[in-house]
Amino acid sequence: MESVKSQSYEVHLGQLAEAALKQHIAKINYSKVFVLVDENTKEHCLPSFKEMLNHPIDHIFEIKSGEEHKHIYTCLDLWKQLSNFDGDRKSLLINLGGGVITDMGGFVASTFKRGIDFINIPTTLLSMVDASIGGKTGVDLGALKNQIGVINQPQMVLVFPEFLKTLDPRQVTSGYAEMLKHGLIMDAEYWQNLKTDGNFTDASCIQRSIALKNEVVLEDPTEKGLRKILNFGHTLGHAIESYCLENPNKKTLLHGEAIAVGMILEGYLSHELKGLPKLSLLEIKDVFLQYFDLVEFDDNDIRAILQLLKYDKKNSHGDVNFVLLQSIGTAVTDVKVPVELFYKAFAYYRE
Repeated sequence: MESVKSQSYEVHLGQLAEAALKQHIAKINYSKVFVLVDENTKEHCLPSFKEMLNHPIDHIFEIKSGEEHKHIYTCLDLWKQLSNFDGDRKSLLINLGGGVITDMGGFVASTFKRGIDFINIPTTLLSMVDASIGGKTGVDLGALKNQIGVINQPQMVLVFPEFLKTLDPRQVTSGYAEMLKHGLIMDAEYWQNLKTDGNFTDASCIQRSIALKNEVVLEDPTEKGLRKILNFGHTLGHAIESYCLENPNKKTLLHGEAIAVGMILEGYLSHELKGLPKLSLLEIKDVFLQYFDLVEFDDNDIRAILQLLKYDKKNSHGDVNFVLLQSIGTAVTDVKVPVELFYKAFAYYRE
Protein backbone atom coordinates (compact mmCIF):
# COMPACT_ATOMS: atom_id res chain seq x y z
CA MET A 1 0.00 0.00 0.00
CA GLU A 2 1.48 3.35 -1.08
CA SER A 3 2.56 5.95 1.46
CA VAL A 4 0.90 9.38 1.44
CA LYS A 5 3.30 12.30 0.96
CA SER A 6 2.41 15.39 2.94
CA GLN A 7 4.31 18.69 3.28
CA SER A 8 7.59 17.63 4.84
CA TYR A 9 6.83 14.06 5.87
CA GLU A 10 5.08 10.89 4.80
CA VAL A 11 2.29 8.78 6.23
CA HIS A 12 3.29 5.12 5.99
CA LEU A 13 0.91 2.20 6.47
CA GLY A 14 1.51 -1.35 7.66
CA GLN A 15 4.79 -3.00 6.67
CA LEU A 16 6.01 0.21 5.02
CA ALA A 17 5.53 1.97 8.35
CA GLU A 18 7.70 -0.51 10.23
CA ALA A 19 10.47 -0.28 7.63
CA ALA A 20 10.34 3.52 7.54
CA LEU A 21 10.62 3.80 11.32
CA LYS A 22 13.61 1.47 11.56
CA GLN A 23 15.35 3.27 8.70
CA HIS A 24 14.74 6.68 10.28
CA ILE A 25 16.00 5.64 13.73
CA ALA A 26 19.11 4.08 12.19
CA LYS A 27 19.78 7.19 10.09
CA ILE A 28 19.33 9.86 12.78
CA ASN A 29 21.63 9.69 15.78
CA TYR A 30 19.08 10.70 18.45
CA SER A 31 20.49 11.42 21.89
CA LYS A 32 17.35 10.05 23.54
CA VAL A 33 14.27 8.19 22.34
CA PHE A 34 11.14 8.76 24.43
CA VAL A 35 7.66 7.26 23.98
CA LEU A 36 4.39 8.82 25.17
CA VAL A 37 1.45 6.51 25.97
CA ASP A 38 -1.69 6.38 28.06
CA GLU A 39 -2.76 3.42 30.19
CA ASN A 40 -4.62 1.83 27.26
CA THR A 41 -1.86 2.03 24.66
CA LYS A 42 0.67 1.03 27.29
CA GLU A 43 -1.21 -2.24 27.78
CA HIS A 44 -2.47 -2.99 24.29
CA CYS A 45 -0.02 -1.37 21.84
CA LEU A 46 3.32 -0.74 23.52
CA PRO A 47 4.48 -4.39 23.79
CA SER A 48 4.16 -5.05 20.05
CA PHE A 49 5.59 -1.63 19.24
CA LYS A 50 8.71 -2.24 21.36
CA GLU A 51 9.22 -5.58 19.66
CA MET A 52 8.86 -3.99 16.25
CA LEU A 53 11.08 -0.99 17.06
CA ASN A 54 13.96 -3.17 18.26
CA HIS A 55 15.79 -0.12 19.60
CA PRO A 56 16.41 1.04 23.18
CA ILE A 57 13.78 3.38 24.63
CA ASP A 58 15.23 5.79 27.17
CA HIS A 59 11.97 6.41 28.98
CA ILE A 60 8.23 5.85 28.59
CA PHE A 61 5.97 8.69 29.70
CA GLU A 62 2.43 7.70 30.68
CA ILE A 63 -0.55 10.02 30.97
CA LYS A 64 -4.19 9.31 31.76
CA SER A 65 -6.47 8.72 28.78
CA GLY A 66 -9.37 10.99 27.89
CA GLU A 67 -10.05 14.49 26.59
CA GLU A 68 -10.34 15.78 30.16
CA HIS A 69 -6.55 15.34 30.55
CA LYS A 70 -5.68 17.25 27.37
CA HIS A 71 -4.63 20.45 29.11
CA ILE A 72 -1.57 22.54 29.90
CA TYR A 73 -1.02 20.95 33.32
CA THR A 74 -0.36 17.59 31.68
CA CYS A 75 2.08 19.36 29.35
CA LEU A 76 3.86 20.93 32.33
CA ASP A 77 4.39 17.50 33.82
CA LEU A 78 5.69 16.13 30.50
CA TRP A 79 8.09 19.05 29.99
CA LYS A 80 9.46 18.45 33.49
CA GLN A 81 9.88 14.75 32.81
CA LEU A 82 11.65 15.42 29.51
CA SER A 83 14.04 17.70 31.38
CA ASN A 84 14.52 15.29 34.29
CA PHE A 85 15.42 12.46 31.90
CA ASP A 86 18.02 14.63 30.14
CA GLY A 87 16.03 15.38 27.02
CA ASP A 88 17.82 17.78 24.69
CA ARG A 89 17.25 19.25 21.23
CA LYS A 90 18.48 16.02 19.62
CA SER A 91 15.86 13.90 21.40
CA LEU A 92 12.91 12.16 19.73
CA LEU A 93 9.39 11.83 21.16
CA ILE A 94 7.23 9.02 19.72
CA ASN A 95 3.51 9.58 20.39
CA LEU A 96 1.73 6.22 20.56
CA GLY A 97 -2.00 6.72 21.00
CA GLY A 98 -5.17 8.43 19.87
CA GLY A 99 -5.81 12.07 19.07
CA VAL A 100 -5.22 13.28 22.63
CA ILE A 101 -1.76 11.69 22.64
CA THR A 102 -0.75 12.88 19.16
CA ASP A 103 -2.17 16.41 19.59
CA MET A 104 -0.63 16.94 23.01
CA GLY A 105 2.57 15.01 22.36
CA GLY A 106 3.14 17.02 19.21
CA PHE A 107 2.62 20.26 21.15
CA VAL A 108 4.96 19.19 23.95
CA ALA A 109 7.67 18.22 21.44
CA SER A 110 7.19 21.40 19.39
CA THR A 111 7.72 23.62 22.42
CA PHE A 112 10.32 21.72 24.49
CA LYS A 113 13.75 23.33 23.92
CA ARG A 114 11.98 25.31 21.15
CA GLY A 115 11.28 22.12 19.27
CA ILE A 116 12.41 18.50 19.17
CA ASP A 117 11.56 15.81 16.60
CA PHE A 118 8.41 13.77 17.06
CA ILE A 119 6.76 10.84 15.31
CA ASN A 120 3.04 10.12 15.55
CA ILE A 121 1.71 6.58 15.68
CA PRO A 122 -2.09 6.93 15.83
CA THR A 123 -3.82 3.94 17.39
CA THR A 124 -7.50 4.92 16.99
CA LEU A 125 -9.41 5.16 13.73
CA LEU A 126 -10.15 8.83 14.45
CA SER A 127 -6.50 9.73 14.88
CA MET A 128 -5.46 7.68 11.84
CA VAL A 129 -7.78 9.44 9.43
CA ASP A 130 -7.81 12.90 11.03
CA ALA A 131 -5.02 13.79 13.46
CA SER A 132 -2.39 12.00 11.35
CA ILE A 133 -2.43 14.72 8.69
CA GLY A 134 -1.94 18.46 8.93
CA GLY A 135 0.48 19.11 11.77
CA LYS A 136 -2.08 20.57 14.17
CA THR A 137 -0.93 20.18 17.76
CA GLY A 138 -2.34 21.55 20.98
CA VAL A 139 -4.44 21.28 24.10
CA ASP A 140 -7.82 22.39 25.39
CA LEU A 141 -8.45 25.51 27.48
CA GLY A 142 -10.80 24.21 30.14
CA ALA A 143 -13.58 22.52 28.18
CA LEU A 144 -12.88 24.60 25.05
CA LYS A 145 -11.38 22.42 22.35
CA ASN A 146 -7.87 22.99 20.99
CA GLN A 147 -7.57 26.64 21.96
CA ILE A 148 -3.81 26.49 22.60
CA GLY A 149 -1.40 25.03 20.08
CA VAL A 150 0.83 25.35 17.04
CA ILE A 151 0.97 23.90 13.54
CA ASN A 152 4.16 21.86 13.32
CA GLN A 153 4.90 18.79 11.26
CA PRO A 154 6.08 15.41 12.60
CA GLN A 155 9.02 13.53 11.13
CA MET A 156 6.56 10.90 9.93
CA VAL A 157 3.22 9.30 10.75
CA LEU A 158 2.99 5.52 11.02
CA VAL A 159 -0.37 3.80 10.69
CA PHE A 160 -0.79 0.20 11.81
CA PRO A 161 -4.43 -0.82 11.16
CA GLU A 162 -4.02 -3.87 13.43
CA PHE A 163 -4.10 -1.55 16.44
CA LEU A 164 -7.81 -1.03 15.71
CA LYS A 165 -8.43 -4.54 17.03
CA THR A 166 -7.58 -3.23 20.53
CA LEU A 167 -10.46 -0.70 20.51
CA ASP A 168 -14.02 -1.02 21.72
CA PRO A 169 -16.64 -0.60 18.97
CA ARG A 170 -17.68 2.86 20.18
CA GLN A 171 -14.16 4.22 19.57
CA VAL A 172 -14.04 2.73 16.08
CA THR A 173 -17.42 4.18 15.15
CA SER A 174 -16.27 7.60 16.38
CA GLY A 175 -13.56 7.56 13.71
CA TYR A 176 -16.09 6.56 11.06
CA ALA A 177 -17.74 9.97 11.48
CA GLU A 178 -14.59 11.76 10.26
CA MET A 179 -14.32 9.41 7.27
CA LEU A 180 -17.92 10.13 6.30
CA LYS A 181 -17.11 13.85 6.61
CA HIS A 182 -14.31 13.50 4.08
CA GLY A 183 -16.82 12.13 1.59
CA LEU A 184 -19.40 14.81 2.34
CA ILE A 185 -17.02 17.72 1.80
CA MET A 186 -15.08 16.56 -1.27
CA ASP A 187 -15.82 13.07 -2.63
CA ALA A 188 -19.42 12.01 -3.20
CA GLU A 189 -18.37 8.61 -4.52
CA TYR A 190 -16.37 7.91 -1.36
CA TRP A 191 -19.40 8.89 0.75
CA GLN A 192 -21.58 6.45 -1.19
CA ASN A 193 -19.05 3.63 -0.86
CA LEU A 194 -18.53 4.21 2.87
CA LYS A 195 -22.20 4.39 3.77
CA THR A 196 -23.13 1.25 1.83
CA ASP A 197 -20.06 -0.96 2.23
CA GLY A 198 -19.65 -0.72 6.00
CA ASN A 199 -16.08 -2.08 5.91
CA PHE A 200 -14.61 1.26 6.94
CA THR A 201 -11.67 -0.17 8.92
CA ASP A 202 -10.17 -1.63 5.76
CA ALA A 203 -6.67 -0.25 5.10
CA SER A 204 -7.73 1.04 1.67
CA CYS A 205 -10.51 3.16 3.22
CA ILE A 206 -8.13 4.51 5.86
CA GLN A 207 -5.61 5.40 3.16
CA ARG A 208 -8.31 7.13 1.07
CA SER A 209 -9.39 9.33 3.99
CA ILE A 210 -5.77 10.20 4.73
CA ALA A 211 -5.19 11.06 1.06
CA LEU A 212 -8.32 13.25 0.88
CA LYS A 213 -7.36 15.27 3.93
CA ASN A 214 -3.80 15.52 2.66
CA GLU A 215 -4.98 17.04 -0.63
CA VAL A 216 -6.60 19.87 1.30
CA VAL A 217 -3.70 20.42 3.69
CA LEU A 218 -1.12 20.54 0.89
CA GLU A 219 -3.05 23.34 -0.81
CA ASP A 220 -3.72 25.29 2.40
CA PRO A 221 -1.35 24.23 5.22
CA THR A 222 -2.20 27.10 7.62
CA GLU A 223 -6.00 27.13 7.17
CA LYS A 224 -6.37 30.45 5.36
CA GLY A 225 -8.93 29.16 2.88
CA LEU A 226 -9.65 25.66 1.54
CA ARG A 227 -8.56 23.84 4.70
CA LYS A 228 -11.55 25.32 6.50
CA ILE A 229 -13.77 22.76 4.73
CA LEU A 230 -12.37 20.12 7.09
CA ASN A 231 -14.37 21.83 9.83
CA PHE A 232 -17.77 20.79 8.46
CA GLY A 233 -19.82 19.61 11.43
CA HIS A 234 -17.20 20.89 13.85
CA THR A 235 -18.50 24.38 14.62
CA LEU A 236 -21.61 23.10 16.40
CA GLY A 237 -19.98 19.71 17.03
CA HIS A 238 -17.13 21.16 19.08
CA ALA A 239 -19.55 23.30 21.06
CA ILE A 240 -21.65 20.22 21.79
CA GLU A 241 -18.56 18.21 22.75
CA SER A 242 -17.36 20.97 25.11
CA TYR A 243 -20.82 21.41 26.66
CA CYS A 244 -21.21 17.69 27.36
CA LEU A 245 -17.67 17.51 28.75
CA GLU A 246 -18.24 20.23 31.35
CA ASN A 247 -21.89 19.44 32.21
CA PRO A 248 -22.18 16.65 34.81
CA ASN A 249 -25.77 15.98 33.78
CA LYS A 250 -24.84 15.13 30.18
CA LYS A 251 -23.14 12.01 28.87
CA THR A 252 -19.60 12.81 27.70
CA LEU A 253 -19.42 12.36 23.94
CA LEU A 254 -16.50 11.10 21.91
CA HIS A 255 -15.31 13.52 19.24
CA GLY A 256 -16.89 11.58 16.39
CA GLU A 257 -20.19 11.30 18.25
CA ALA A 258 -20.33 15.07 18.74
CA ILE A 259 -19.45 15.96 15.15
CA ALA A 260 -21.99 13.42 13.88
CA VAL A 261 -24.63 15.58 15.61
CA GLY A 262 -22.88 18.66 14.22
CA MET A 263 -23.02 17.34 10.66
CA ILE A 264 -26.77 16.71 10.86
CA LEU A 265 -27.32 20.21 12.26
CA GLU A 266 -25.01 21.86 9.74
CA GLY A 267 -26.57 19.74 7.01
CA TYR A 268 -29.89 21.39 7.88
CA LEU A 269 -28.23 24.82 7.74
CA SER A 270 -26.79 23.83 4.35
CA HIS A 271 -30.28 23.02 3.07
CA GLU A 272 -31.67 26.33 4.28
CA LEU A 273 -28.78 28.58 3.20
CA LYS A 274 -26.87 26.84 0.40
CA GLY A 275 -29.47 24.78 -1.39
CA LEU A 276 -28.40 21.32 -0.25
CA PRO A 277 -31.20 19.14 -1.69
CA LYS A 278 -33.78 17.86 0.77
CA LEU A 279 -33.12 14.25 -0.23
CA SER A 280 -29.40 14.73 0.50
CA LEU A 281 -30.22 16.19 3.90
CA LEU A 282 -32.45 13.21 4.72
CA GLU A 283 -29.72 10.84 3.53
CA ILE A 284 -27.14 12.50 5.79
CA LYS A 285 -29.42 12.30 8.81
CA ASP A 286 -30.39 8.68 8.13
CA VAL A 287 -26.78 7.53 7.72
CA PHE A 288 -25.53 9.15 10.92
CA LEU A 289 -28.48 7.98 13.00
CA GLN A 290 -27.80 4.42 11.85
CA TYR A 291 -24.47 4.53 13.67
CA PHE A 292 -24.88 7.21 16.36
CA ASP A 293 -27.52 7.42 19.06
CA LEU A 294 -29.79 10.44 19.15
CA VAL A 295 -28.61 12.88 21.84
CA GLU A 296 -31.28 14.68 23.87
CA PHE A 297 -31.05 18.48 24.04
CA ASP A 298 -33.57 20.69 25.80
CA ASP A 299 -33.88 24.43 25.23
CA ASN A 300 -31.48 25.25 28.08
CA ASP A 301 -28.88 22.91 26.57
CA ILE A 302 -29.25 24.56 23.17
CA ARG A 303 -28.84 28.06 24.57
CA ALA A 304 -25.68 27.03 26.43
CA ILE A 305 -24.27 25.31 23.34
CA LEU A 306 -24.88 28.39 21.20
CA GLN A 307 -23.07 30.53 23.77
CA LEU A 308 -19.97 28.40 23.20
CA LEU A 309 -19.88 29.22 19.49
CA LYS A 310 -18.09 32.48 20.25
CA TYR A 311 -14.96 30.47 21.11
CA ASP A 312 -14.75 28.70 17.74
CA LYS A 313 -11.29 29.06 16.15
CA LYS A 314 -12.70 29.99 12.74
CA ASN A 315 -14.36 33.13 14.12
CA SER A 316 -13.26 36.45 12.70
CA HIS A 317 -14.17 40.01 13.68
CA GLY A 318 -16.86 38.70 16.00
CA ASP A 319 -18.56 36.57 13.34
CA VAL A 320 -19.12 32.82 13.63
CA ASN A 321 -18.13 31.28 10.29
CA PHE A 322 -19.64 27.99 9.15
CA VAL A 323 -18.65 25.40 6.58
CA LEU A 324 -21.77 24.23 4.75
CA LEU A 325 -22.59 21.90 1.85
CA GLN A 326 -23.96 22.91 -1.54
CA SER A 327 -24.24 19.22 -2.38
CA ILE A 328 -22.75 15.98 -1.16
CA GLY A 329 -19.11 16.30 -2.15
CA THR A 330 -19.05 20.11 -2.41
CA ALA A 331 -18.46 22.41 0.58
CA VAL A 332 -18.36 26.19 0.95
CA THR A 333 -16.69 28.21 3.72
CA ASP A 334 -17.24 31.41 5.72
CA VAL A 335 -21.04 31.28 5.84
CA LYS A 336 -22.88 33.45 8.37
CA VAL A 337 -25.97 31.84 9.95
CA PRO A 338 -29.01 33.71 11.36
CA VAL A 339 -29.60 32.80 15.00
CA GLU A 340 -33.15 31.59 14.46
CA LEU A 341 -31.90 28.86 12.12
CA PHE A 342 -29.92 27.22 14.92
CA TYR A 343 -33.12 26.46 16.80
CA LYS A 344 -34.75 25.12 13.64
CA ALA A 345 -31.70 22.91 13.05
CA PHE A 346 -31.98 21.40 16.55
CA ALA A 347 -35.72 20.91 16.02
CA TYR A 348 -34.97 19.03 12.78
CA TYR A 349 -32.38 16.90 14.57
CA ARG A 350 -34.89 16.01 17.31
CA GLU A 351 -37.70 15.09 14.91
